Amino acid sequence: MSDAGDAVWNAVRSRRVIRRFADRPLDPAHLERILHAGRRANSSKNQQRWAFIVCQDRAHLKELASVGPYAGHLAGAAAAIALVTPDPRTTEAPLSVLFDIGQAADSMMLVAWEIGIGSVPATVYEHDLAQRLLGYPNGYHCEFLLSFGYPADPADLQRPLKTGGRRPLDDLVHWERW
Repeated sequence: MSDAGDAVWNAVRSRRVIRRFADRPLDPAHLERILHAGRRANSSKNQQRWAFIVCQDRAHLKELASVGPYAGHLAGAAAAIALVTPDPRTTEAPLSVLFDIGQAADSMMLVAWEIGIGSVPATVYEHDLAQRLLGYPNGYHCEFLLSFGYPADPADLQRPLKTGGRRPLDDLVHWERW
């Protein structure tokens, strides 16, 4: 395996969810790299049916923390990125937009982790509030926002895996048929 393959595997293997962030802004070059990672993600038929809304204003992040019961981490993030797509509930937007935005999110989160930035997704429950706070047009949808920031505890970047945190491969994989 190449060094590049090892780097990707190490990021996948070692990544942790970070919900507590240091009170400092992201380096602009780091934020730009994260955004480029989302932009470079694969998408169905290369349609790239997404937009990213970057939020860094502390008051705005605190407002966004109320879009769902598990979104409180947004208030302490250095930045949040709202993942906006055509509304997948309409017939004009196939469900592949959800897969596509997942790929963009994962690319952003892996690149962030590689450069020492933690992240965690927040699910939007209050869609009208999210649209009002983010200002995206009708016909679009935001199901997730991603929090980014340098970990409040830098040791979290090296935290060991918890035992039993993932199902065994034999429980997940079926060969040829179920």
